[in-house]
Amino acid sequence: MITKEASPAAPAPARSAAEPPSRPARKKHRAWDEVPRWHIYLPLGIYLLFTLIPFYWILLFALRPAGSTSLVPWPMTTVHFEKVWTDRAFGTFFQNSVLVGVATLLTTTLVALAGGYALARFDFRIKRVFMLALLCSQFVPGALLLVPLFEIFAGLQMINSLGSVIIAETVFQLPLSMILISNFIKNVPYSLEEAAWVDGCSRMRAFRLVVLPLLRPGLIAVGSFAFVHSWNHFLFALMFLNNQEKQTIPVGLNTLMSADSVDLGALAAGGIIAAVPVVIVFAFIQKWLITGFSAGAVKG
Repeated sequence: MITKEASPAAPAPARSAAEPPSRPARKKHRAWDEVPRWHIYLPLGIYLLFTLIPFYWILLFALRPAGSTSLVPWPMTTVHFEKVWTDRAFGTFFQNSVLVGVATLLTTTLVALAGGYALARFDFRIKRVFMLALLCSQFVPGALLLVPLFEIFAGLQMINSLGSVIIAETVFQLPLSMILISNFIKNVPYSLEEAAWVDGCSRMRAFRLVVLPLLRPGLIAVGSFAFVHSWNHFLFALMFLNNQEKQTIPVGLNTLMSADSVDLGALAAGGIIAAVPVVIVFAFIQKWLITGFSAGAVKG
């Protein structure tokens, strides 16, 4: 039997003496990867220090006894809170602020939702002019609106009514809210609504079932912004509300300061009462707020 000899394996190509041996690819380091950690933590620590010192100072004046000069609120007292809440009628101011804030949140969100959908889904002749007018209205300070709004509310007999403050706050915040919501709606694919129409949904039902659930982060962002702005706004409540029973917390804080003296303990306690609801709201909606503003910032 004749067998074939196995052919010798081809020799490996000889490596050139001038060619360096292959090395594993090195990971590229970015510039900020080599920054020492203290270069990051030191500025953040300084910023945090300057941010927290005013809050500690407010807590110090609110919790330590009157006349004390200690830098530590001990022994603690709640006299200033009791004085503000009962003697200064802050309970009434708090209720009025909650009513104005919630009503402004609802009206601003609903009207901006309808207007934002029209801007995002429909084309009309004056669309660009209307958008330009909305943007330009943001450069108008609120003080310039006081005289015309006061004349309108006086003619409607709405002076010294919480409704006047709610309408004024809604009008002042609508342009920005409408622009933001229109950007949120543009990020929702139009094909989703078309698919719902093919399945037999009307435009309103398709919007309610398909588009509205996807707008939750944007609606929370716009609503929270409207609530916080109306909660802290001082000018409209000062001009349109004359009766003390109708005033809100910012105006109530102003009554604690007089030309002769300032009750620092009561003022600090009132500031904490005014800040607590806003802190609680932002603590619960922080995730939705960041998602909403980042989604409405760009069109993708």
